[in-house]
Amino acid sequence: MTRPRLTQQERTERTRELLLDATIDCLVELGYARTSTNEICRRAGVSRGAQQHHFATKAELMASAVEHLVSKIIDRMTSGAREALTGPDRISQGIDMLWRGYSGSLSTAVMELWVAGRTDPELHTAMQPIDKALARRTAELFREMLGEQVAGDRPDLPLWLTVNLIRGLALDSMIGGDPARRRQLLDEWKTIAVKTYGS
Repeated sequence: MTRPRLTQQERTERTRELLLDATIDCLVELGYARTSTNEICRRAGVSRGAQQHHFATKAELMASAVEHLVSKIIDRMTSGAREALTGPDRISQGIDMLWRGYSGSLSTAVMELWVAGRTDPELHTAMQPIDKALARRTAELFREMLGEQVAGDRPDLPLWLTVNLIRGLALDSMIGGDPARRRQLLDEWKTIAVKTYGS
């Protein structure tokens, strides 16, 4: 049985996805400094010409790869959010959900680019709208998950305290920190957040 031939649009989307997935893999495995467009193309199985057709610069490719990964992570966090977060433990469950989303390959890849973007103006400019979009979508998801449970005049405060704690814990993981200590710190923050911000 022969497979149906892909349309031009499907081939284009497939090539982009291969390049973006290969970019994330390189960032996680090699770091930004050792990630080259040649290595990305090799892993994706596409030519340099094909890569340049889709992404004119390395900075554009890197920023698009993070946007691609962020979309996947947000989709994963969003899937079943209303069903998963019910009852009095919603704040604690919401913090766990943010940890799952902001740690792992997302954290590693984005951390590489944030550090590189400090001294690379082109990359810094490319990353800014993606970082803002991630922050906006995360805030929307957090409010959707918790509804009226977060009390006070500044309902986003526990979100950004959580996100910044998680980023720090993710960095701790990258440099070889103690997993048991990270778990203890996250559990302690959940206890504080429920007591401080719960309705």
